[in-house]
Amino acid sequence: MLRKLRIVLAVIMILLITLLFVGVGYGISYELGHGFDQWTGWAAKIQFIPALLSMPFVITAIIIAITLIFGRIYCSVICPLGIMQDIYSWLGGKFKKNRFSYVKEHKWLRYTICAIFVVCLIFGFVPVTTLLEPYGNYGRIVTSFYLRNITLSIIAWVVMLILGVLAFLYGRAYCNSICPVGTILSLFSRFAVFRVQLDKDKCKQCGLCEKNCKSRAIDVKNGKIDYSRCVLCFDCTNQCKFDAMHYKGWKPVSKVETATEEPSASGTSSQVDQGRRSFLVGAALATGTAVMAQAEMKVDGGLAVITEKQAPKRETPITPPGSVSARHMQQYCVACQLCISACPNHVLRPSTDLMRFMQPTLSYEVGYCRPECTRCSQVCPTGAIKPITKEEKTAIHMGHAVWVKANCVVLTDGVSCGNCARHCPTGAIQMVEYNHNGQTVMIPAVNESRCIGCGACENLCPSRPFSAIYVEGNQMHHVN
Repeated sequence: MLRKLRIVLAVIMILLITLLFVGVGYGISYELGHGFDQWTGWAAKIQFIPALLSMPFVITAIIIAITLIFGRIYCSVICPLGIMQDIYSWLGGKFKKNRFSYVKEHKWLRYTICAIFVVCLIFGFVPVTTLLEPYGNYGRIVTSFYLRNITLSIIAWVVMLILGVLAFLYGRAYCNSICPVGTILSLFSRFAVFRVQLDKDKCKQCGLCEKNCKSRAIDVKNGKIDYSRCVLCFDCTNQCKFDAMHYKGWKPVSKVETATEEPSASGTSSQVDQGRRSFLVGAALATGTAVMAQAEMKVDGGLAVITEKQAPKRETPITPPGSVSARHMQQYCVACQLCISACPNHVLRPSTDLMRFMQPTLSYEVGYCRPECTRCSQVCPTGAIKPITKEEKTAIHMGHAVWVKANCVVLTDGVSCGNCARHCPTGAIQMVEYNHNGQTVMIPAVNESRCIGCGACENLCPSRPFSAIYVEGNQMHHVN
């Protein structure tokens, strides 16, 4: 019963998270602010690292409290990357049953990786935290199916392949040896009140629980379970034919021995055999929805091919409105891509800069950041992009426009334009007289004190492939 309940809850959670990344409902009644994220955004905000970064630490405290009482149910029910590994492990069980065996805890590996992760998280060294944080990794895997970004796709698919191989062959090896969240929670699950316990009087040492424990944490020979690695999948209780495995409250005086510090520690059980079809069905539905082609205009009225715009080289990347500063974004963002998938204007994309690796930056080749849109600030689970209102956004200066004389059609083709000034929502661009080869022409002049960096001028500039006016980011956003 507990195993079936876990599977149902896990399927619901991974569906919600996946659909959230796919962006289902983002376009529904957008002007009223109603979208799928309005009702399911909590699924992202209860993830451990996003909750830890968002502050206050209420959700983090609740997760730790639940772990102290019930064990590591977070890893099997809430974490989407953990659930995804269960799917891989279930597939592995179709090829070879009873394939696991107890192994000792790799303490040196898991605690070293966790320590490196914590240090990098504190000092904002993005490449390490981005590649190790589980929620962000799952987000990148999902969005790689429909966001056309080569770097994102390569990173996501390499991670997915590594996780797939590990889970297929070794079960929850990633969760119990590499994942920093799993290591942190393991410190508390050792002392959980409720545990899967082995009744030695009933146990016939058939070994089915150990052979099906994907955490490889059950030592049948010594009658021990390593509760630091048990993710409470309840496959062991489902496999036991002698009613020797039970999930119940722990008592100090008990026949159940723990292996929290001894070298012979073993962990709870997990079976990769039956009942996981629910996972595959749920994942297939969610992933199938993710295959959404975003049509891109290639011709003008069906007559002339339009040259695609290219992004200019910006000295300072543009970070989303509400991110406060480039430093704040770097410190708190886990690069989950949720804001990127939620952006209705398609101006957010993952950065390839090493120190901002996979974190969102703005670029205006296909659209611009509309002053009335605050979608990214609404969905961010970590507080890297703080919630802002439409009124607040119009006063946030995330960048400023720069005119490039050599690209302007007024000077290169001798035509009148003024597109940038007409479409500037803040009136920061005015057309002024300019003497060009003995002729008076009108060119744009930028008032940086009024420019908010929305990119309307850059996007709507007719010059191609590079716009004659582009936006440079501000390291620190300021508000008028």
